[in-house]
Order: sequence, then structure tokens, then C-alpha cells
Amino acid sequence: MLTDTSGIHHITGIVRDAQENVDFYSGVLGLRLVKQTVNFNDKFTRHLFYGDETGSPGTALTFFPYPAEDDGRPGKPQISTAALTIPSNSVSYWQDRLAEHDVTVEGPLNRFDETILRFSDPDGTQLELVTGESDVEPWANGSVPTQHAIRGIHGVTLLSTNIFVTASVLETLGFELRDQAGDRVRYQTQGDRASVVDLLDRDAEFGREGAGSIHHVAVRIPEKDQLYEWHDLFRERGYDVSRVKDRHFFHSLYVREPGGILFELATEAPGLTAEGDLDSLGQSLFLPPWLEEDREMIEGQLQPLDPSSGEGTN
Repeated sequence: MLTDTSGIHHITGIVRDAQENVDFYSGVLGLRLVKQTVNFNDKFTRHLFYGDETGSPGTALTFFPYPAEDDGRPGKPQISTAALTIPSNSVSYWQDRLAEHDVTVEGPLNRFDETILRFSDPDGTQLELVTGESDVEPWANGSVPTQHAIRGIHGVTLLSTNIFVTASVLETLGFELRDQAGDRVRYQTQGDRASVVDLLDRDAEFGREGAGSIHHVAVRIPEKDQLYEWHDLFRERGYDVSRVKDRHFFHSLYVREPGGILFELATEAPGLTAEGDLDSLGQSLFLPPWLEEDREMIEGQLQPLDPSSGEGTN
């Protein structure tokens, strides 16, 4: 029997420079680099995971760095924005911190009952810091004081080519219509973290995937067996759905719904701490067993990376 998702599992973007990515997300935003591995479909491309201390579901931002990638172009159909949760009393702190790192900030803005700071990462990925409640305990040894640190994912904003079909898919997954403000329609799950998906009901040009664009958003699914049921459901509806894939840290499948948004459905277990000591997470390149024999060749093709830019006691 299918179970509604409790919210977002992770968000994955495309960038150019791996070191610049680490310097920003770990050094500036204070997230922990939990795992550095490779794209299992493209072993010569890094895959970087950030989040709380363990990169738990609902906190993970992940990135594929492609050094020669062209700029993405915002538009439909895309995941236009990734939003992260901060404490309600931390808005001024983050305004000052981002300004100190020469990040242009729009806001504070008000939306629903939230306060928002809007900005972009070095590749142009559109980000928001949003005040709100979360059960996430932030990483205590990051570059940001714990009382102001990011509390996981808040949600994503979608630009669909067919908002009604995308809304139907969200409802199928377990999101419920909660509110509307202007052209922004809010869907939310019952989960206690990473529970928000906003749909923008507006005209927009067609976008282009590239550096600075968000590739997909994954939602949490309790067990692997349910993925096969979701696969059959989406296939019966004629959606473009992948087979169930072994991502080592979780199992998942991908579905491209008719509105053009790429969703991943991912299990919560075994998780990013399944391999390696907790204290040394993210410090070395992890390869799954089926790629380990190619380690020397793979490491020789990857640009050097210093994972330490976000370390240190705040």
C-alpha cells in the first residue's frame, strides 16, 4: 500500500566548479560537506552532498559540477528556487553575513507568514533563506554559529508548463493545497521538515538546463518495496518513469511528469552515513563497490578538491 511522502528528501543542482561550490555552501552557508562521491551514471563527474551533521533526508543539497557547462537559463519547466530554513531571529545575521561575502541579497520580503532573503550562489542557482520551524539540529562545527545556522530544506518553487497536471502529481504524492498569494500556490505535506512545494502560476519563457539550474527534487519514500508500486502507478498513467535504481545510500526512481518537472522518489535508508566514520564524513572521495577498482583512473580525471573550507568551530 502506497504511503504519502512526508516531504522533500534532497535537491540536486548543476554547477561548474567543485571547489567554488564547497567554498560557498560549506564556507559561507555553513552546511556540512557530508559526502563527496561521483555521479553513478557518469563516474568522471563529482557528486557533492551537503546538509546537517549526517546529511539526513530533508537537509541535503547535492550538486553535479561540470567544468565546461554552459549557463542555464531560467524558465519553464524548471525548479526555479531552492529554499532553506533559518530561525526567525536570524534574518539580520544572514543579511550581514551574505553582504560580508559580497552576495547580493533581495529582501527581507514577506510571503505568507514567512520572512525571506533571496540571493544566488556563484553559478546563479536561485536560493532563499526562509524563517520557519524545523526539527533539524544544525551542524555544530560549521562556519555559522549554531543559533543562526540553517535548519535543513524549507522547500522548492516550481515553474511548470502545466500547473494543473503538476498540482495533480503533488497531490498524488501526498502534498495538500494550503494557500495562495498572488500567482504563488502553496502545497505542503504533514511532515516536520522540508515540506513545502510552491507552484508559480505565471507566464515564463522556456528555460535551459545548465550551470545554475536545479536538475531535480527528490521526495521521501519509506521503503524500497513502495518504489515498485509507485513505478507501476506512474507507468499506468503514461508518465516517463525510470526503473528503480540503487544509489547505494538510498534506492530511487525518477519520473518526468507532464508539466516537465523531474521528480525523484528516494528511500530514507540506509542514508549518507552508511559508509565511513561520522567524524570524517566528506573528507575523502567515496566510491561504491562497483567503481572501486577504477579509483586510480577516476581520481586522475577529477579536479583537485579541498573539502576543509567549511570546517572549524563557530
